[in-house]
Amino acid sequence: MYDIEKEKREAIDAGNRALNSLRTARENLNSAKNWGLVDMFGGGFFTTMLKHSKMDQAKQNMEQAKYDLRNFSKELNDVNLACDLHMDTGDFLSFADYFFDGFVVDWMVQDRINTARRQVDEAIRRTEYIINQLQHM
Repeated sequence: MYDIEKEKREAIDAGNRALNSLRTARENLNSAKNWGLVDMFGGGFFTTMLKHSKMDQAKQNMEQAKYDLRNFSKELNDVNLACDLHMDTGDFLSFADYFFDGFVVDWMVQDRINTARRQVDEAIRRTEYIINQLQHM
């Protein structure tokens, strides 16, 4: 038997899990961005390593978020809502930044971090909107 209230709760729970992953990714991207700015304006190898550590953590968070968003999408299908919540994490130019450390490469990495942050922010906005829609059905 189909229970719409149960399906809505499951979808909302899945959406909240995705939001948690996305917010954690955003925190790590913000930290990577800050370390990236330090790296661009005089940081050294240690700064680059810290930046990449945050970038790696954010990439793992984003992979978790993509998994959570896929589950959220499946749950939404159960309540007859369809959405497209795609996010591309990219490769963050890690190799180039470590081995060709310079301002231009740092600027390219900073651009990638900012692009990823915008993607995460958009996914958060869309997920929050859908959860809100579910709660008011």
